[in-house]
Amino acid sequence: MNFFKKFFGLTAGLLCMGLAKADEGMWLPQLLENLNEKRMQQLGMKINAKDIYDINKGSLKDAIVSFGGFCTGEVVSEKGLVLTNHHCGFEAVQKHSTLDRNYIRDGFWARNQAEELPNEGLFVTFIVRIDDVSDQVLKGVRSDMKENERQSMVDRNTNMLKKATKLSKFENAFVSPFFEGNKYYLFITETFKDVRLVGAPPSSIGNFGQDSDNWMWPRHTGDFSVFRIYAGRDNSPAEYAPDNIPYVPKKALSISLRGMKQDDFTMIFGFPGRTSEYLPSEAVRQIVEVNDPAKIMIRDKTLGIMKKYMQADEELKIKYASKYAGIANAWKKWQGEILGLTRTNGVQKKLNYEADFQKRVESGNLEKYRTVLGELNRVYKAIEPYALTRDYYLEITGKIELFGIINRLRALKDATNKPDYAKERAAQLEKLTALYKNLSIDVDKDIFAALLPVYMEKQQAQYIAPVAKQQFEQYGRNYQQWAAALYANSIFLDPSKVLEGVRSDPSVLYESFEKDAAAKLILGMADLYNNTVTPKLNELQAGINRLQRRYMQAQTEVFADKTFYPDANSTLRVGFGKVDGYNPADGVTYSYYTYLDGVIEKYIPGDYEFDVPERLRRLYREKDYGRYGVRDSLGSYRMPVCFIASNHTTGGNSGSPALDANGNLTGINFDRVWEGTMSDISYDASICRNIMVDIRYVLFIIEKYAGAGHLIREMKLVDAGK
Repeated sequence: MNFFKKFFGLTAGLLCMGLAKADEGMWLPQLLENLNEKRMQQLGMKINAKDIYDINKGSLKDAIVSFGGFCTGEVVSEKGLVLTNHHCGFEAVQKHSTLDRNYIRDGFWARNQAEELPNEGLFVTFIVRIDDVSDQVLKGVRSDMKENERQSMVDRNTNMLKKATKLSKFENAFVSPFFEGNKYYLFITETFKDVRLVGAPPSSIGNFGQDSDNWMWPRHTGDFSVFRIYAGRDNSPAEYAPDNIPYVPKKALSISLRGMKQDDFTMIFGFPGRTSEYLPSEAVRQIVEVNDPAKIMIRDKTLGIMKKYMQADEELKIKYASKYAGIANAWKKWQGEILGLTRTNGVQKKLNYEADFQKRVESGNLEKYRTVLGELNRVYKAIEPYALTRDYYLEITGKIELFGIINRLRALKDATNKPDYAKERAAQLEKLTALYKNLSIDVDKDIFAALLPVYMEKQQAQYIAPVAKQQFEQYGRNYQQWAAALYANSIFLDPSKVLEGVRSDPSVLYESFEKDAAAKLILGMADLYNNTVTPKLNELQAGINRLQRRYMQAQTEVFADKTFYPDANSTLRVGFGKVDGYNPADGVTYSYYTYLDGVIEKYIPGDYEFDVPERLRRLYREKDYGRYGVRDSLGSYRMPVCFIASNHTTGGNSGSPALDANGNLTGINFDRVWEGTMSDISYDASICRNIMVDIRYVLFIIEKYAGAGHLIREMKLVDAGK
């Protein structure tokens, strides 16, 4: 079996040693015809692979966009209308919100195209085509090269390839590695930079359940928002201009009103971020026992402080809403990751798999791979203390915004003599302006006082900066006193002085680096980390990269009867599975659908997580669901809200279309169940489920709740199967 076939194919429960019988994996769409089409059709798919990916005519891929580079969206009209998640569009909603026009609280709906709101910096990217360029990128690469030599060769070949690639006026190209750098693919893209906000439900619908329900099932969240792509008069990408026109896409998704049933085929098409399915057992053990617990602890402290202030001040709630959501998302995900890996014996499964691997190596003619797994686990063990120090440092300094301000100015100073200094200066000015706009000194001061004890007390003494030890003693070994002194006297908390300094003469600000106590602290912490921890991390990580790549290659030879899917790396992928409930714990069984009844059952008047707008409650009382409601087996008229399936998804799949057997849009992916968040590391079909908002609930909210029926009239609705 050649390398190509070994790496790309369907692995049913490979990492779970046969216990999980499901179609895990995130597959490159251009390879579906050869590798996945037959299996997908066995599961019920009624279209073919060319309907999904075709470079010669419009296919489903031409309706899928990378939304802002952090989520997925789908085109649903011939006028460039795009659906994505509410949490994906939240930053745009927040930027347009004020106390007088609180779109976070009240929602926003443009009554016509003239009212659609532009969003500076927001873009969507289409994939034009994907080409295998492994031979070109790996030309001249030898197995005995050092990692930096190998990477230099890969970079040189990649640059030559990109220069030689013929692109149209509005196309771009990038190359991504797969299977730890054993394969490479070239992606040709087209990016549109005029993307306008069309509509978003209030957070009481779009983020219903907020923290309590995040990563949980049953779920009742209408997690969607609506945008529109605008283009120049020739339908080509263009910078924002008032006279741009709605983009006419190559393909717009049709929308099914049929809904989903048990075991129905479903497919997720989008841009999953990062997974690590092929880690060795030692790496997984550290995630469960060391790294995730450390990060959870730090974020727990940060979120507690933010929450206290946000509940007491509506204006501050608006300022901190996006930051809070971003921090809480990973915080809760990591908790579920630990739970899932523990419940499914993730580490032991890895050990069992590795025992089988080693047995096959030693019994076969594979002497060259005898030591690779042991070496890889040993290097992971060696990196553990440095990785923990990294997590402490990055989590702490990343959550204290005063530190962020100083770090941005330090980065600007370091760029002073570089060719792109003017661009860096403008970028930092923009970021600092936004940071100050949403900064509360009181909140940040309390976060400082809560997190510095972690830095001072939880790690080894050699990783604590001398200036931190000195200041801690200076301020009476009292963290509140230390915080009060720094925040009362730092020039970097004066927006007018800092922003004017960046505009006119940043060197004036740099002089304060040696005087300002906060600057001395963060720069001292950074210097110690960069000089002591980073070099060792880089050295060990280079060894991990080399061994992980070889281990990946070894698996394909050792398990010659298996085929492997690539880890997610923010490139376009297809995942497929079936609609199905699950059993998260002994005696607990979850169905695969939720309904508006559950929203009303969770309703708590005035609660920031579970309040329900009066208009939605009235629609429920009157059962005014229009064409989107359904009758259940007992004859009750109900409004579907969310459903789950066994599709393999991860971050970046937020906003991805959930497609039915005919390729019609049936829902929007927005989350995973808590117990299954470990699917980034070890997929297990018994508990791994993705969560989608039913497209009928989306349409119901747009038409019946928001009164924006003009948007529905743009879409092509079908009633397939009825």
